[in-house]
Amino acid sequence: MHDDMQTDIARRLAELREEIGAAARESGRGAGDVTLVAVSKWHPAAAVRAAALAGQRDFGENYVQEALAKQDELADLGLRWHFTGALQTNKAKFLPGRFVLVQTLDSLKLARTLHDRIAAACAPVQDVLIEVNLARESQKAGVAEAELPGLAEAVAGLETMRLAGLMALPPFDLAPEARRPLFARLRELRDGLELRLGRRLPVLSMGMTDDFRQAILEGATMVRIGTRIFGARPQK
Repeated sequence: MHDDMQTDIARRLAELREEIGAAARESGRGAGDVTLVAVSKWHPAAAVRAAALAGQRDFGENYVQEALAKQDELADLGLRWHFTGALQTNKAKFLPGRFVLVQTLDSLKLARTLHDRIAAACAPVQDVLIEVNLARESQKAGVAEAELPGLAEAVAGLETMRLAGLMALPPFDLAPEARRPLFARLRELRDGLELRLGRRLPVLSMGMTDDFRQAILEGATMVRIGTRIFGARPQK
């Protein structure tokens, strides 16, 4: 690992943590109430190791095979891995026991497939988030608002999974401030589901490099940030 990589990533993480803490305090919470997930897709394992040496524990990956390879290479670090990409049913077999949180559950078919794979592997109960397509973007994954209650009830009834909350990815062409109503809407949907299901759903995963402050002000408990930590994503 290059010393300059270690220094740069450590500096960026320190600055980012300060900003996350400031936004959390502005929202009436503490810095520890917001989990930073460092999205490391396409970045080398050396960059993940540099972030880990700077104290980062939670990492997000979008592609199953890339994630598994990094997990194996960095197994000595005891990191917490999140699956943050679109999940195809044929990849579900690779997930049991490998991720602390699957953030992109968005259909009953996928939920049942993942349930079957977890049960077959005798893997631990899997924490999951349901991804909601707030802006009804046809090119994006995520369940529609109208279908969310039914999917949430179905997932809550699967003994292999623990529904922990909701995740969203607002339109990229909206300015950060213009995304705030969508972040607020995700919080409202979560609050409604808590009443419907009769239990807490503590995780609201929303906010990225350019809009994490706005997301935190609207109640985010988890932000997914890559570029701010690792720099521009390498081209595949």
